[in-house]
Amino acid sequence: MTDPAALEATTRALTVRADSPATLRETLASAVDLLPALPPADPLDRYAIRHVTVLWLETDKTEHTRRAYYADLAAWLSWCDRTGLDPLHARRADVDAWKNGLTVTARDGTVRPASASTVGRTLAGVSSWYRYLQSNDLTERNPVAAVNRPKTGKRPPLPALDRDSAAALLNHVEDRAQRNGTEASWRDAAVVALLFYTGVRVSAVTTAQIGDLDSDAGHTILRYTGKGGHRDFVPLVPAALHPLRRYLELRAARTGTGLDRLRGPLVATTPHPHDPAKPGGKALSQRHVWHLLRERAEAAGLAAAATISPHTARRTTGTLLLAHDVPVQKVQDLLGHADIRTTRDHYDAHRHKLETSPVHTLAQLLADARHRLP
Repeated sequence: MTDPAALEATTRALTVRADSPATLRETLASAVDLLPALPPADPLDRYAIRHVTVLWLETDKTEHTRRAYYADLAAWLSWCDRTGLDPLHARRADVDAWKNGLTVTARDGTVRPASASTVGRTLAGVSSWYRYLQSNDLTERNPVAAVNRPKTGKRPPLPALDRDSAAALLNHVEDRAQRNGTEASWRDAAVVALLFYTGVRVSAVTTAQIGDLDSDAGHTILRYTGKGGHRDFVPLVPAALHPLRRYLELRAARTGTGLDRLRGPLVATTPHPHDPAKPGGKALSQRHVWHLLRERAEAAGLAAAATISPHTARRTTGTLLLAHDVPVQKVQDLLGHADIRTTRDHYDAHRHKLETSPVHTLAQLLADARHRLP
C-alpha cells in the first residue's frame, strides 16, 4: 500500500515547472509509479496503464491542472486499493460509494465532508482519466460517467475593489518598498502591480520566468501561460514595470549576477535571514501571493482586506475597464476569456446589477412618499 504522505508530497511537487519535456515526463513517471491499485509498470508495453497515465497527465494540462488531476486520481486509486477493487472493473455503484465518503482536512487538522464543488471537481478529474483509458482501448467503461454530480448552485461573483481602494493598495506597497528598500518589499510591490495592471491570473505570475520578459514594437511584454496551457502575452505599463525592474536589480545585485544574466522564476522567494538551508530562489506559490495580498490590504486599511484574493485583482481590472467604457471585446481579449459571455455576464452584468438595480428606484419612490407625509 502506498504511503499517503508520499502521495501528498508528490502531488505538491507536480506544480514545479519542468526545465524540459524530458524532465517533466521523468517527474510524472516517478509520480505515477507511486499510484496504488494499478498493475506494475511494463517497460516493454507502450500501452501499459501506468505509461498511458503519464501521457494523460502530460498532455494539454497546466501545472495546476496536472496537480489537481493527480490528486483526484490518487484519492480514487487509494480507495480502490483499500477496498480491494480493481479500478478497471469498477462500476457506478463503486464510484457512488467512494463519492459519498469524500472528506477534506482543514488547516486545523479537522476532517469534514467535502463540499459540492470539491466533489464535482474530483469526479471530473477521475472521469477524465477513464475517458483517456477508453480512447486507448484500455477499458470499456467509464464508471464515473453516469454518476450524478452535485449541484453547486450559482454563486455570486467575488467582489472587486473600487478605483480608490485599488490605488490605495498600489500606493501602499510601493511606498513600503521605497521605505524598506529591500528585495522582498520590491518583489511584493511588483507582484501587486503585475496583478492589478495586467489582469492576468495569479498562475501566470507565479509560473513566469525571467526569460518570459521580452520586447515587441517598443513595448516591454510579459509572455505567460494562460488557462488551458496556451501561451499569451501582455504589455507592461511603466507603473508595473518600475517595481519589477527595481526588484530584479536588487535580486541581481544580491546574487552577484548582471541583470541581463539573471535567470529563474520571475518572482521568487528571498533567502531566510537565519536559515542557510533556505537560500531562496524558488518560485512564489499562489498561497504566498494570497497571504501577501491579505497582509498588504490590511496594512493599507482597506475595508475588503479580509476577503481579498489574487482573483480580486483580476476582477478589479475587468470591472474598472468596463465601467470606463472600454469595449467588452477588448476586456475579453485582455482577460483571455474564450467566451465573451464570461466577460459580459460575470464582470459587466454584475456592475450593472449593482448600479441599475430597481432597488435604487424603489428607495427614491419611498423617500419621496415619506417626505410628503406629515
